[in-house]
Amino acid sequence: MPALGFGVFQTPPDQTIAAVTNALTTGYRLIDTAASYFNEREVGEGIRRSGLERADVFIETKIWISDYGYDETLHAFDKSAGKLGVETIDLLLLHQALPADFDRTVGAYQALETLITDGRVRAIGVSNFMADHLDALRQRTSLVPAVDQIEVHPYFTQRAVQRVDIEQGTATQAWSPMGGITAYRGTGTSTFDDPTIDSIARAHDKTPAQVMLRWHLQQGRSAIPKSVDPELITSNFNVFDFVLSSGELAAIDALDTGVRGGPEPDAVTLEAFHRDIPEA
Repeated sequence: MPALGFGVFQTPPDQTIAAVTNALTTGYRLIDTAASYFNEREVGEGIRRSGLERADVFIETKIWISDYGYDETLHAFDKSAGKLGVETIDLLLLHQALPADFDRTVGAYQALETLITDGRVRAIGVSNFMADHLDALRQRTSLVPAVDQIEVHPYFTQRAVQRVDIEQGTATQAWSPMGGITAYRGTGTSTFDDPTIDSIARAHDKTPAQVMLRWHLQQGRSAIPKSVDPELITSNFNVFDFVLSSGELAAIDALDTGVRGGPEPDAVTLEAFHRDIPEA
């Protein structure tokens, strides 16, 4: 799995094809989407228009909670694969833990285990699973998640979850890796305007976004930034020609506020977050 990928959360379908094509032309080889983003079909079309061979693009998508349960999740794979226009998905994740109905979560994960055994997915994992969710899942399933995709940025690092991921051999993948959620949800000071990050960026002649992405990569996390702006898509990929010092990494670590920007994982229920996922 490439460490640096391209995300399409909240990217409108009519902009997704161009964004994905631009990203792949720039050099990204990991595209992250989800059934609940309602743009899987456009992601697939963007990949085809890039002209790249299927084997050269790592595709990951996520099953939404409305399709949890063993049989339901097997069908959800068919829906996602059909929209993406592929026979095999490289990484398939459960989008939320759904702790209020964890039996359905376990059934969904067992379906992922079947899919990997059948060769229809190459790897399986989870998203927004906290330490207790990972422990509960481990007690009732066979395969350790390859990836746990969680909110991680300088203002919210979730170190406890990251420690569990490391202990069980699960890669942490950061969504909102540059803290964009701190900007568009009005949670106060944005990571993009943070003086510490700005100072480090100026020292390296880089942007704050590039510094934050480099921070993830040097600490061993995968990151999936998103944009529809061709210049930003390119800029976000240009993070392999500089190195942050241990002091700079520590300074960014120290910015953690402990304030989550996304939904509280334990508050995600079918009643509050149900979404009908269309057929392929």
